[in-house]
Amino acid sequence: MDVLKGTLDLMILKGLSWGPTHGYGLARWIHTTTGGTLAIDDGALYPALHRLEARDWIGSEWGTTENNRKAKYYRLTTEGRRQLRAEVSSWQTFAEAMHKIIAAVAAPVGAEQT
Repeated sequence: MDVLKGTLDLMILKGLSWGPTHGYGLARWIHTTTGGTLAIDDGALYPALHRLEARDWIGSEWGTTENNRKAKYYRLTTEGRRQLRAEVSSWQTFAEAMHKIIAAVAAPVGAEQT
């Protein structure tokens, strides 16, 4: 399934709210957490990580993975935590509004009944 525009940043920020991790760990977390519905490819993930780092929402440093490989670990900054709260609030409001649309039992005014 394609990722909706504007959701990847939120997924990354939420993933990093658990603590620092590398890009592969984030991609695996998104895939696992969504039950395999969402798979983020490297061509989308790493540019997003660089964009969030440029905005100072995340920071990074080199470390060693559990497989003893060198990897860049990303972490939330104070500004990133603030942005995560704002984005979660916005998406919750949007999701609630969409749920009302999907669950609607009344037609729009002037709609022809078929």
